[in-house]
Formats: sequence, C-alpha cells, structure tokens
Amino acid sequence: MNSYSAEEKPVADRPLITVSDADLEDLRARLRATRWPTPWPLDAWQAGTDSGELRRLVDYWATDYDWRAHEATLNALPSHFADVDGTPVHYLRFDGEHPDALPIVLTNGWPSSFLELTALARRLAAPTQHGGDAADAFTVVVPSLPGYAFSPQRPSLPPALQTHEIWHRLMHDELGFDRYAAHGGDLGAGVTSRLAEAYPDAIAGIHLLAVAAPIEYDPASLTAEERTYLDEVATWSAEEGGYQHQQSTRPLTLAHALSDSPTGLLAWFVEKYRAWSDSDGSLRGRFTDDFVLTQASLYWFTGAISTSFRPYYEYAHGLTRRVERVEVPTAVAVFPADLTRPPRSWAERTYNVARYTRMPRGGQFAAHEEPGLLARDVTEFFRTLR
Repeated sequence: MNSYSAEEKPVADRPLITVSDADLEDLRARLRATRWPTPWPLDAWQAGTDSGELRRLVDYWATDYDWRAHEATLNALPSHFADVDGTPVHYLRFDGEHPDALPIVLTNGWPSSFLELTALARRLAAPTQHGGDAADAFTVVVPSLPGYAFSPQRPSLPPALQTHEIWHRLMHDELGFDRYAAHGGDLGAGVTSRLAEAYPDAIAGIHLLAVAAPIEYDPASLTAEERTYLDEVATWSAEEGGYQHQQSTRPLTLAHALSDSPTGLLAWFVEKYRAWSDSDGSLRGRFTDDFVLTQASLYWFTGAISTSFRPYYEYAHGLTRRVERVEVPTAVAVFPADLTRPPRSWAERTYNVARYTRMPRGGQFAAHEEPGLLARDVTEFFRTLR
C-alpha cells in the first residue's frame, strides 16, 4: 500500500505516500461491511469504545472523509530519509528561522505518529510567527519511530540498534549536530531519557512529559505525595492498562485483528484519544474527525499497527535498556489529563530536574492539544541552555 517497501530505501524526490485507488476502495468497502457487535445494556463508554460514536466515525471515513486532501498535505511536509547502519529512517526537518537555532529532536508516543508533533515543530522553528523571538528558534527534527508509518521496523529482534542509538546517529552523524536538545512524551519520553543517559556530552538538555521510575528505592523514603502518586498509578493500571498488558504479552494476536479490520483499528485508537486527553468526555472537544481518521489512515495504509506494538513487547521482555540516572538538565511538564502526573520529587529520583511545570490543561497528546503551552515551556527551559 505504501509507496515503498520495507526493504527499499525511499528516494527523496518521491511522494511520501501514494495510496492506490484500489487500496482506498478496499478500505471503504471494509468499513461499509463492518460486522457490528451485539450491544450491551450499558452507558456509553462504560466498557470500551462507544458504538454510536464509532459508527458515526466509520460512516464518515467510508464516505465523506477526503483522504486525497490529507495525502497531499502529508506529501507537502518537509520529509527526508536517512540510512542508519542499513535501517531506513523517515524524519521531518523544520529549519529554524535564526542562524544559531538550537537543534532539537521530538519523539511521539503511542497511538500516534510524527503528525501529532507538526504544530509544535512549526512553533519551535518559527517563533516570530507565533508572537515569539527569533533568537529562541530551534531546528526541529521529528523522526518516525521504527515500525511507525514510514520508518520500517528494525530487521532483528532483539534489535541491533535501540531507538535512542538510531536517533543519536541521525542527529550527530547524519545531520552533523554536535550538540542538540530532545523532547518526548509517552514512549518518546523513554527514548529521550535513554538518549540523554547514553550521550550526555551531546545533549544540551531534555524536556519530558513522562518520567522513568527509579530502578530501586526505599519505600520508607517515599513522601506522602509520592505514595499518593503510586496509588494513582496502580489504580490507573488496573482500570485502564489492559491495552498495555496485551501489547506487551501477546501483541501479534491483537495485530491480526486490527490489521484486518479498519473499524477495529479505529475503535482501539478512539478509546485512547478520548480517555487520555483533556476532552471532558467528548472526543470532538480535542480532536477533529479528520485528525483522528488521518492518524488511523496512516496506520492502516502503511500496515503499522503490528510493528507499533514492538516497543511494549521489547520493554516487557528486557530487550530495551532501562533508564538508571539522567544527569543532563531535565524539564518535566505535567499535564492534568495525562496518564500519570509524577510529583517533582519522584522525577528527581532518576533525573537532574532543572524545571518542573504543572500545566493548566491538556493531556497525553499535549503537542496536538496544547502546542502553544508546550512550545512556551520548551522554549523557556532551553533559553538558559543555548
């Protein structure tokens, strides 16, 4: 379906994605032929994705959603490709409007893609277009995670190169940045943390929306705030963490279902977009239908849902390096509707926390929900580290 195969390094002058008419019609036919489950006598969203909301989105996806317009927008983005030790990597590059712009690599989480980060990237690269100062500009690099959309999965398991190692080779060896910054949330926060731990001399600082738990700690040393936080994490894991357990233990069983059914894929995503955002229970309060369906279409047309589960499986099976201690200056931004909201003292057990911000609104998808708030926090933190 994609315009290149996983074995073929993309050529720079090709469109990023070209979906055939046949593949587009196949998607629409599958949507129209959805076999809907027998409903339960429960309130909307009580036991999972609301059928009424999903039916509305599926109908729009099958009829009036204009993939060709979004395909053209994707192809107009500043996409580039690199070969990192034989692994093709797709990335966006937004050059900063100031000659001394600080390079920064942004990493998304799941279920997401580079698309979520474009509004933030534009604000960071061209601050004067958003009421800022050109001296605060960044040159922004937004790679696609391995196995996400346009970066093929790494060819071996365990992988020869972990994602943070690919990022450093991309930023340092391929793009020539001796010193750069990094930001990430969710899975991207883990990649960013490992990057800073492994290459402290190259990293000016990191900005995170989530933090790694300490490898070990004395329970007697916990503050009351930290105990409350850990209780909240345990409650969230019990009530909301089923997806993570499945993706960590038996991801390929799930992948077969979601790779065959676009309605199933959308149901898996929509529940997360609603529950993990500052939506006040209304999906459309934070996301347009077109944004949600473009993200789902990216996963569908590139066949990425299966490979997007790999970070969960690899971490759960000890194939991903654990974060022990990050000494580079670290900023933590806590959004009120995010999955977890660690107190500063908890973050300080693992990181050299130089800035800690509690945001007034926003959630897991902060780069899309509140790009202005996030850009301001990133800018103010790195202003002292340039």
